[in-house]
Amino acid sequence: MSEHDAKRAEPVPGGYVTPGAEFVRDTRYLSTRITRDGRDGYPVEASRYRLVAARACPWANRTLIVRRLLGLEEAISLGLCGPTHDADSWTFDLDPGGVDPVLHIARLKDAYDKRIPGYPKGITVPALVDTRDGAVVTNDYAQMTLDFSTEWTGFTRDGAPLLYPEQLRDQIDEINATVFSEVNNGVYRCGFAGSQEAYDRAYDRLFAQLDVLDERLTTQRFLVGDTITEADVRLFTTLARFDSVYHGHFKTNRNLLAQMPALWAYARDLFQTPGFGDTVDFTQIKAHYYLVHRDINPTGIVPKGPDLRGWRTAHHRDQLGGRPFGDGTPPPPPRPDEVVPEKDGVPTHG
Repeated sequence: MSEHDAKRAEPVPGGYVTPGAEFVRDTRYLSTRITRDGRDGYPVEASRYRLVAARACPWANRTLIVRRLLGLEEAISLGLCGPTHDADSWTFDLDPGGVDPVLHIARLKDAYDKRIPGYPKGITVPALVDTRDGAVVTNDYAQMTLDFSTEWTGFTRDGAPLLYPEQLRDQIDEINATVFSEVNNGVYRCGFAGSQEAYDRAYDRLFAQLDVLDERLTTQRFLVGDTITEADVRLFTTLARFDSVYHGHFKTNRNLLAQMPALWAYARDLFQTPGFGDTVDFTQIKAHYYLVHRDINPTGIVPKGPDLRGWRTAHHRDQLGGRPFGDGTPPPPPRPDEVVPEKDGVPTHG
């Protein structure tokens, strides 16, 4: 999801910070759902819908992970935008000619305008686009991954894990709500604060919840139950960006993730689990935040650090028990056309 769609007051043109104001995210999205019964007009159907995402974006990264874990690559195709965008739209910079090869558009905005001419809100990723008419169906990223787990079961791989098991949904929903408010969105509340007071409040809220999570994860391997669930996916994408961008760029600098023992080990455990770390592109992540948010990084300088090799160090989380995939199995390696270039991930040597 792009972050510039989310303020009650208007910031300066092309900016992300509203002077004197607290950052408030607009969570009103295109809530149309793709379901087995097609009740919103969009039935689940293999090869009909294209997931448009960006590796830089934490909200889109969730969909990449869940799609991988469930084995939906053949059922739902993937279009990737580049890491930077202007105030108007995400763009398909990574494709030959700058045009998505399936949707035949250069700007994601075209798919939004196809659905609602003159679409008045932010052009966000992730988005599911109907390839039949090229119109966005939904950009409701929170519901999107839940529907992958519950509505697309006819197309998931053999051995797909249960990421949203029915008996744990209340617990998952409860912690997801807290993690979204205090952590996923909390880092943005710090970074896009328009006053010292707003920043101070956001900073205190963020680290209070990170301390709670660090304590919780001291005695249990995963957030809910003894397997990976949707809750772990949602926390992971923020943790994966913490030291590389949030700590410096968003001023969430009480300490590094690497200085929070349980959270750091938990994040490494997930990163080293197939389907998680192999979706993370640190080069694109840093390019997005440091190049796009020019009102808080006016020089556009992208830092060289931090050293990423720690992500591959031993985590010892298996000593807490738990089975990452439950009765399921790890996903196979990524499709060749979806592999993160080695230079953009964590060094495997040196």
